[in-house]
Amino acid sequence: MSKTMEKEEVKKLKEKLLLNRRNGYFQYSDEKVAKAESFCERYKEFMNLAKTEREVVNYAVKAAEKEGFVPFDPDRRYQAGDRVYYNNRGKAVVFSVIGKSGCKNGVRITAAHIDSPRLDLKPHPLYEKDDIAWLKTHYYGGIKKYQWTATPLSMHGHVVLKDGTQVDIRVGEEEGDPQFCVTDLLPHLSAEQMEKKISKAIEGENLNIMAGSWPVRADKGDDLVKLSIMRILYEKYGMTEEDFVSADIEFVPAFPACDIGFDRSMVGAYGHDDRVCAYDALMAVLRAENPENTILTVLADREEIGSDGNTGLNSQFMHYFIADLARSEGLEPQHVLRRSKCLSADVAVAYDPNYASVYEPTNSCYINNGIGIAKYTGARGKNGTSEASAEFVAEIRSVFEKNNVLWQIGELGKVDAGGGGTVAAFIASLDIDVLDVGVPVLSMHAPFEVVSKLDVYTTYQGFKAFYESK
Repeated sequence: MSKTMEKEEVKKLKEKLLLNRRNGYFQYSDEKVAKAESFCERYKEFMNLAKTEREVVNYAVKAAEKEGFVPFDPDRRYQAGDRVYYNNRGKAVVFSVIGKSGCKNGVRITAAHIDSPRLDLKPHPLYEKDDIAWLKTHYYGGIKKYQWTATPLSMHGHVVLKDGTQVDIRVGEEEGDPQFCVTDLLPHLSAEQMEKKISKAIEGENLNIMAGSWPVRADKGDDLVKLSIMRILYEKYGMTEEDFVSADIEFVPAFPACDIGFDRSMVGAYGHDDRVCAYDALMAVLRAENPENTILTVLADREEIGSDGNTGLNSQFMHYFIADLARSEGLEPQHVLRRSKCLSADVAVAYDPNYASVYEPTNSCYINNGIGIAKYTGARGKNGTSEASAEFVAEIRSVFEKNNVLWQIGELGKVDAGGGGTVAAFIASLDIDVLDVGVPVLSMHAPFEVVSKLDVYTTYQGFKAFYESK
């Protein structure tokens, strides 16, 4: 017969063999909590200044140049400690610190994306109907369309005029600025709308943005409200209607990042997915000093729509950058890639008890429990994922534990509840070991998402520890 164990023996055995699923807050000292709060004050400033991929690149490049980063020259041989960046068309960027061992043992990469769901303008967006000027949109990324009605929006854009002049537009973020919105139907007349499936209650073609209602003063004429709006745009930006064709104009939620909860333990903002990981990865590379291996922070565009295009990670821009580094050291690019390691820095799904039926609690990430790991993502039987090897998961887990980085692991909900992907599969296709990690997020892809301050800071610490590992 087996011996009956004493209470203290059972306790010790549990500590040795079982996971501690206690709220992660208890593993943070008051000092670390204070550091997380201070870190997130700067993060909130970033979120307010950089709401589009172009704005993130501009912010990141300026911050990097203050820390001694210079534009990358593929014809130059770099030395340990050199700090360089490659700006890819103003919509993606790579930052690198050259390591003491250079690229010979591969490079260490953290790759995040800087695009978020939004409303983009169509090539011919402006029209007038029933004495109101409207802007036609095409939504970008996976959204619940009904969440974008009756929400204050700001206009962010980069316009190339017919004569080649480039103009940046940002309206709706400063005090006193006008804002914009998509209208919704009043409940008194919504009987038919309320009978529709939620995915059909608001049609994509009806996500039209109100642009104005006062016409040009004239006795006769058509499209006088539309003309009034174009006159404002011409006087302020030099735009004619044709210039919409060569413009990247996005409408995003206008509200600023803010603290959430009486205890101010969380941050609410538009676009945590994935600017929260982008900010953590940027801070980690800017603060890196004398790494053993060359390190890269890659901030990419277009992940929300499949990473296609020359600023997305389904292109070759990161590959070419690493190849240039390799050749400058007399190395074959494929040998460097094969020895490289990457954290695919995309947000994790945080367990939400209000919608518990779609989660599997024992395999979910929770707020305040640290950086979230996903061994695989995908959907319908792990389709669309790279799935990290046991060896690489163990390596990263070891790095985190040696550096006292609180971590957890989870999936994207129940097996048949849905799913999604990240940039990991595109990086793995280059023969690079890659693992998905990131900050757990509540209300992902909504106009207003929520993260834990402790998780934001812990994720930064995780990226920094990865960069410093041998």
